[in-house]
Amino acid sequence: MSLEDHAEELASDLGVDKEEVTRDLKNLVNYSVPMDEAKQSLRRKYGDGSSGGDATPSSKAISEVSTDDSNVTVTAVVLTSGRRSIQYNGEQHVIREGELADETGKISYTAWDGFSGDLEPGQTVRLGNAGVREWDGQPELNLGDSTDPEVVDETLDIDYDVGGRAALQDLAPGDRGISAEVQVLECEQKVIDGRDGETTILSGVLGDESGRLPFTDWEPHDEIEEGASVRLDETFVREFRGAPSVNVSEFSTVTALDRTVEVAEDAPRLSIREAVESGGLFDVELAGNVIEVRDGSGLIERCPECGRVIQNGQCRSHGAVEGEDDLRTKAILDDGTATVTAVLDAELTARVYGGDLDDAREHARDAMDKEVVADRISDRIVGREFVVRGSLSVDEYGANLTASTFTEADDDPAARAQTLLQEADT
Repeated sequence: MSLEDHAEELASDLGVDKEEVTRDLKNLVNYSVPMDEAKQSLRRKYGDGSSGGDATPSSKAISEVSTDDSNVTVTAVVLTSGRRSIQYNGEQHVIREGELADETGKISYTAWDGFSGDLEPGQTVRLGNAGVREWDGQPELNLGDSTDPEVVDETLDIDYDVGGRAALQDLAPGDRGISAEVQVLECEQKVIDGRDGETTILSGVLGDESGRLPFTDWEPHDEIEEGASVRLDETFVREFRGAPSVNVSEFSTVTALDRTVEVAEDAPRLSIREAVESGGLFDVELAGNVIEVRDGSGLIERCPECGRVIQNGQCRSHGAVEGEDDLRTKAILDDGTATVTAVLDAELTARVYGGDLDDAREHARDAMDKEVVADRISDRIVGREFVVRGSLSVDEYGANLTASTFTEADDDPAARAQTLLQEADT
């Protein structure tokens, strides 16, 4: 059933103009609202035909806006405003997105092509007939050609900072219109297959006094180079491998600073339970006892095409392949609050194994069994306490910490046990 057919059926049921319903339905679908949800939204808007299409959106405080609303009017302060380019139906669209706040709370918004307002941080605006949709489980305002924007001379007592200035540790996926002062710790130029063919990007790691995060610069800026301290304006945050990642776009401003941004040397140390409950962290330190070395550790084989671990010469993506030898360790770490799988690369695995890849191959040939490599690793680390630093991802398959360092703990076990008991009591 085409969109026009849905619109004709809906207009007939509601007793309203088909052209108007078609326009509204197309707008909602363009905002990625599912068809059934879009039709229900329009039924609420037009009152199932009883209001003759003259429904007027009510004025609401931000805390009162819910996903059950179809259209509302709000008066709020613009906290952040950032632009982003998206592709829809083969065409490029520039949208503006960020957050608004009043005395009762804050809400995210997306302003689409047809929106005629000019949203600048610090402005107080009245947005009439703003659409509402659910985004990441929360209501979000959708501003389009039917929204009536007005800058008003009104001061609201809000409990939020204006402008989007943030420390790296405070960023979360979905943040938009963000500003940050950072040092570029790592920077690499890459060529990827983008939506318009081969595209050159920059990627690496940023740092400040609060922590570190990965970044991608989709429109390489000359100011972004390893060792530079820069201010980033109008950036947004996505999730990358379970952790926040800063995205710099063609709309972002990058300004070189005349001072060096200090960077925290240490990663925050958390209990495993705290780390897992965060949903993902780029740079964290965990400590616990290795209770098991999982299958898939030791001397393994990877697909030469994609790098995935293969079984019996078979890659899930490329079928039968000639595998390439590698070393890996998957160690289950337990601190009494929860468990996590620490994944050690070839370099870290060689250290705990006590030999390199050639040594592991010779060991396996002599024993005529690859498992002896994993067995030796298990003998050396199971039952001992380690401190692991790395990037944590959490998904439906569990929690995995891709380790950058893996060292045996030297702290007092009794003191550590006391700390865990205190955490359990709270």
